[in-house]
Amino acid sequence: MKDGCCANHVSATLAVASHVVWVRDADPRSARKNEKVSFLPADLYATIEASIPIACVDFVPIRRRDDGLEVGLILRESPFGQVWCHLGGRVLHGETLRQAIDRHAVDTLGLPAIVDHDPQPDFVYQWFPPAVAPHDGTAHGNDPRKHAIGLSFLVEIDGEPAPRNEALDFRYVEVGALPDRIWPGSAELIGELTRRSR
Repeated sequence: MKDGCCANHVSATLAVASHVVWVRDADPRSARKNEKVSFLPADLYATIEASIPIACVDFVPIRRRDDGLEVGLILRESPFGQVWCHLGGRVLHGETLRQAIDRHAVDTLGLPAIVDHDPQPDFVYQWFPPAVAPHDGTAHGNDPRKHAIGLSFLVEIDGEPAPRNEALDFRYVEVGALPDRIWPGSAELIGELTRRSR
């Protein structure tokens, strides 16, 4: 083994390989059928989450008004208590970015997002637990649960969102009037995404 390789990382990798399962997608609109998707036992996923960066999609619904841009936020429980936040989550094995965005949008809002077939991120934002966060001026969000690479998008939602599952509420707000109780780093992500969209 090369220097820097860790035996528990190798063990986690082997364990992942043995726990990947075949599933059939219940959604007939989905293109993926009988593909490998990583639904892992909670204890194994916790080991992986603590060991390696997790690929995620972060997205912010937008609504254009005559007087400016509004962004959609969900209210959710978090390590910081109830906070407002952008949407998103991890990308599953065998899942495209579009499928991941749609899955998270439907799971939290009951509606798919309007995105290209092969969307490219508007921005890449990094999330770190405080113990491993960079101190070199790199912009990043605070996520005590994991180190994540957030492929970040502005999206539109067609219809009236109905918050569910982790989303306790949903609200469109003006970009310049984000709530005070917001996930640390979410306001910076939204600011960067909307700045780039102008």
